[in-house]
Amino acid sequence: MINTFITGMIIGVLVSAPTGPLGILCIQRTLHKGRLNGIVTGLGATTSDLVYAVLVGFSMNFVIDFVEQYRFVIQIVGSIILFFFGYKIFTKETEKSIDDEKIGTTNRNLLSTYTSAFGLCFSNPIIIFLFIALFARFNFFSSKSNVYQVLLALSSIFVGALSWWVTLTMIVGSLRKKFKKRGLRILNFITGGVLIVLSIAGIVLGILGKSI
Repeated sequence: MINTFITGMIIGVLVSAPTGPLGILCIQRTLHKGRLNGIVTGLGATTSDLVYAVLVGFSMNFVIDFVEQYRFVIQIVGSIILFFFGYKIFTKETEKSIDDEKIGTTNRNLLSTYTSAFGLCFSNPIIIFLFIALFARFNFFSSKSNVYQVLLALSSIFVGALSWWVTLTMIVGSLRKKFKKRGLRILNFITGGVLIVLSIAGIVLGILGKSI
Protein backbone atom coordinates (compact mmCIF):
# COMPACT_ATOMS: atom_id res chain seq x y z
CA MET A 1 0.00 0.00 0.00
CA ILE A 2 2.86 2.37 0.77
CA ASN A 3 4.42 1.68 -2.62
CA THR A 4 1.07 2.35 -4.31
CA PHE A 5 0.67 5.66 -2.48
CA ILE A 6 4.21 6.78 -3.31
CA THR A 7 3.78 5.78 -6.95
CA GLY A 8 0.48 7.66 -7.11
CA MET A 9 2.11 10.78 -5.66
CA ILE A 10 4.88 10.56 -8.26
CA ILE A 11 2.29 10.30 -11.03
CA GLY A 12 0.41 13.28 -9.60
CA VAL A 13 3.56 15.40 -9.58
CA LEU A 14 4.60 14.32 -13.08
CA VAL A 15 1.17 15.24 -14.46
CA SER A 16 1.19 18.67 -12.79
CA ALA A 17 4.85 19.68 -13.01
CA PRO A 18 5.16 20.65 -16.70
CA THR A 19 4.88 24.46 -16.76
CA GLY A 20 2.11 24.98 -19.28
CA PRO A 21 -0.63 27.64 -19.46
CA LEU A 22 -2.02 26.60 -16.07
CA GLY A 23 1.37 26.89 -14.41
CA ILE A 24 1.77 30.38 -15.85
CA LEU A 25 -1.72 31.29 -14.67
CA CYS A 26 -1.02 29.95 -11.17
CA ILE A 27 2.17 32.03 -10.92
CA GLN A 28 0.40 35.15 -12.17
CA ARG A 29 -2.49 34.75 -9.73
CA THR A 30 -0.17 34.07 -6.81
CA LEU A 31 1.84 37.22 -7.47
CA HIS A 32 -1.22 39.33 -8.16
CA LYS A 33 -3.69 38.04 -5.56
CA GLY A 34 -1.70 36.05 -3.03
CA ARG A 35 -0.95 32.43 -2.11
CA LEU A 36 -4.57 31.45 -1.43
CA ASN A 37 -5.61 32.21 -5.00
CA GLY A 38 -2.59 30.29 -6.29
CA ILE A 39 -3.46 27.25 -4.20
CA VAL A 40 -7.12 27.37 -5.25
CA THR A 41 -5.98 27.53 -8.89
CA GLY A 42 -3.87 24.43 -8.26
CA LEU A 43 -6.82 22.76 -6.54
CA GLY A 44 -8.96 23.33 -9.63
CA ALA A 45 -6.27 21.80 -11.83
CA THR A 46 -5.84 18.88 -9.43
CA THR A 47 -9.57 18.13 -9.46
CA SER A 48 -9.54 18.09 -13.25
CA ASP A 49 -6.54 15.74 -13.23
CA LEU A 50 -8.41 13.47 -10.83
CA VAL A 51 -11.41 13.28 -13.16
CA TYR A 52 -9.12 12.35 -16.04
CA ALA A 53 -7.41 9.72 -13.88
CA VAL A 54 -10.79 8.10 -13.16
CA LEU A 55 -11.78 8.17 -16.83
CA VAL A 56 -8.49 6.66 -17.96
CA GLY A 57 -8.36 4.09 -15.17
CA PHE A 58 -11.82 2.68 -15.81
CA SER A 59 -12.36 3.19 -19.53
CA MET A 60 -9.03 3.69 -21.25
CA ASN A 61 -10.06 2.48 -24.70
CA PHE A 62 -13.31 4.44 -24.69
CA VAL A 63 -11.54 7.63 -23.63
CA ILE A 64 -8.91 7.29 -26.36
CA ASP A 65 -11.58 6.74 -29.03
CA PHE A 66 -13.63 9.69 -27.75
CA VAL A 67 -10.65 12.06 -27.72
CA GLU A 68 -9.57 10.98 -31.19
CA GLN A 69 -13.09 11.45 -32.53
CA TYR A 70 -13.65 14.88 -31.02
CA ARG A 71 -10.04 16.14 -30.88
CA PHE A 72 -10.84 19.11 -33.16
CA VAL A 73 -13.74 20.34 -31.02
CA ILE A 74 -11.85 19.83 -27.75
CA GLN A 75 -8.79 21.66 -29.02
CA ILE A 76 -10.73 24.58 -30.49
CA VAL A 77 -12.89 25.04 -27.38
CA GLY A 78 -9.85 24.76 -25.11
CA SER A 79 -7.97 27.32 -27.20
CA ILE A 80 -10.88 29.76 -27.07
CA ILE A 81 -11.03 29.43 -23.28
CA LEU A 82 -7.28 29.98 -23.13
CA PHE A 83 -7.59 33.09 -25.32
CA PHE A 84 -10.24 34.48 -22.98
CA PHE A 85 -7.99 34.08 -19.94
CA GLY A 86 -5.02 35.51 -21.79
CA TYR A 87 -6.94 38.58 -22.95
CA LYS A 88 -8.39 39.15 -19.48
CA ILE A 89 -4.94 39.04 -17.88
CA PHE A 90 -3.33 41.10 -20.66
CA THR A 91 -5.82 43.96 -20.21
CA LYS A 92 -5.99 43.74 -16.42
CA GLU A 93 -5.19 46.92 -14.53
CA THR A 94 -3.14 46.68 -11.34
CA GLU A 95 -4.94 49.13 -9.12
CA LYS A 96 -4.48 47.65 -5.66
CA SER A 97 -1.35 47.29 -3.63
CA ILE A 98 0.65 44.12 -4.03
CA ASP A 99 0.94 43.97 -0.22
CA ASP A 100 -2.81 43.67 0.28
CA GLU A 101 -3.20 40.01 1.31
CA LYS A 102 -6.99 40.32 1.23
CA ILE A 103 -7.18 40.92 -2.50
CA GLY A 104 -9.57 38.53 -4.22
CA THR A 105 -10.18 36.29 -1.20
CA THR A 106 -13.99 36.44 -1.14
CA ASN A 107 -15.87 33.18 -1.56
CA ARG A 108 -17.20 34.30 -4.94
CA ASN A 109 -13.76 35.15 -6.26
CA LEU A 110 -12.27 31.91 -4.99
CA LEU A 111 -15.06 29.88 -6.59
CA SER A 112 -14.42 31.66 -9.89
CA THR A 113 -10.69 31.00 -9.50
CA TYR A 114 -11.34 27.30 -8.88
CA THR A 115 -13.85 26.75 -11.69
CA SER A 116 -11.78 28.65 -14.26
CA ALA A 117 -8.68 26.60 -13.44
CA PHE A 118 -10.70 23.38 -13.60
CA GLY A 119 -12.17 24.32 -16.96
CA LEU A 120 -8.84 25.36 -18.43
CA CYS A 121 -7.14 22.16 -17.31
CA PHE A 122 -10.05 19.94 -18.36
CA SER A 123 -9.98 21.42 -21.87
CA ASN A 124 -6.52 19.95 -22.44
CA PRO A 125 -6.94 16.33 -23.66
CA ILE A 126 -3.18 15.80 -23.78
CA ILE A 127 -3.39 15.01 -20.05
CA ILE A 128 -5.32 11.86 -20.93
CA PHE A 129 -2.41 10.46 -22.92
CA LEU A 130 0.01 11.46 -20.18
CA PHE A 131 -2.04 9.46 -17.66
CA ILE A 132 -2.20 6.51 -20.06
CA ALA A 133 1.57 6.53 -20.46
CA LEU A 134 2.21 6.84 -16.72
CA PHE A 135 -0.34 4.19 -15.75
CA ALA A 136 1.21 1.80 -18.26
CA ARG A 137 4.75 2.64 -17.14
CA PHE A 138 4.04 2.04 -13.46
CA ASN A 139 1.38 -0.66 -13.98
CA PHE A 140 -0.90 1.47 -11.86
CA PHE A 141 -4.67 1.50 -11.27
CA SER A 142 -6.99 -0.65 -13.37
CA SER A 143 -10.71 -1.37 -13.49
CA LYS A 144 -10.00 -4.71 -11.77
CA SER A 145 -8.79 -3.00 -8.59
CA ASN A 146 -11.00 -3.26 -5.51
CA VAL A 147 -12.60 -0.20 -3.95
CA TYR A 148 -9.82 0.32 -1.40
CA GLN A 149 -7.11 0.13 -4.04
CA VAL A 150 -9.01 2.61 -6.21
CA LEU A 151 -9.49 5.06 -3.34
CA LEU A 152 -5.83 4.78 -2.38
CA ALA A 153 -4.70 5.28 -5.99
CA LEU A 154 -6.90 8.33 -6.53
CA SER A 155 -6.04 9.92 -3.19
CA SER A 156 -2.31 9.45 -3.80
CA ILE A 157 -2.56 11.12 -7.23
CA PHE A 158 -4.55 13.97 -5.67
CA VAL A 159 -2.01 14.46 -2.88
CA GLY A 160 0.92 14.37 -5.29
CA ALA A 161 -0.62 16.86 -7.73
CA LEU A 162 -1.80 19.25 -5.04
CA SER A 163 1.59 19.07 -3.29
CA TRP A 164 3.23 20.32 -6.47
CA TRP A 165 0.85 23.28 -6.76
CA VAL A 166 1.20 24.19 -3.08
CA THR A 167 5.00 24.03 -3.35
CA LEU A 168 4.98 26.20 -6.49
CA THR A 169 2.62 28.69 -4.85
CA MET A 170 4.72 28.92 -1.68
CA ILE A 171 7.92 29.55 -3.65
CA VAL A 172 6.33 32.17 -5.88
CA GLY A 173 4.48 33.71 -2.94
CA SER A 174 7.75 34.27 -1.10
CA LEU A 175 8.78 36.59 -3.95
CA ARG A 176 5.46 38.41 -4.07
CA LYS A 177 6.34 41.46 -1.98
CA LYS A 178 9.39 42.13 -4.13
CA PHE A 179 7.13 42.93 -7.08
CA LYS A 180 6.12 46.56 -7.44
CA LYS A 181 3.02 47.72 -9.29
CA ARG A 182 4.91 48.24 -12.55
CA GLY A 183 6.56 44.82 -12.30
CA LEU A 184 3.20 43.17 -11.81
CA ARG A 185 1.79 45.03 -14.82
CA ILE A 186 4.69 43.76 -16.94
CA LEU A 187 4.02 40.24 -15.65
CA ASN A 188 0.37 40.58 -16.74
CA PHE A 189 1.47 41.64 -20.22
CA ILE A 190 3.88 38.71 -20.52
CA THR A 191 1.49 36.13 -19.05
CA GLY A 192 -1.48 37.32 -21.07
CA GLY A 193 0.60 37.54 -24.23
CA VAL A 194 1.92 33.99 -23.85
CA LEU A 195 -1.58 32.60 -23.26
CA ILE A 196 -2.98 34.48 -26.27
CA VAL A 197 -0.19 33.19 -28.53
CA LEU A 198 -0.72 29.62 -27.30
CA SER A 199 -4.48 29.90 -27.86
CA ILE A 200 -4.08 31.21 -31.40
CA ALA A 201 -1.56 28.45 -32.15
CA GLY A 202 -4.06 25.89 -30.82
CA ILE A 203 -6.85 27.20 -33.02
CA VAL A 204 -4.64 27.28 -36.14
CA LEU A 205 -3.23 23.81 -35.53
CA GLY A 206 -6.72 22.52 -34.75
CA ILE A 207 -7.99 23.79 -38.10
CA LEU A 208 -4.98 22.18 -39.80
CA GLY A 209 -5.81 18.90 -38.08
CA LYS A 210 -2.82 18.83 -35.75
CA SER A 211 -2.62 18.75 -31.97
CA ILE A 212 -0.63 21.00 -29.67
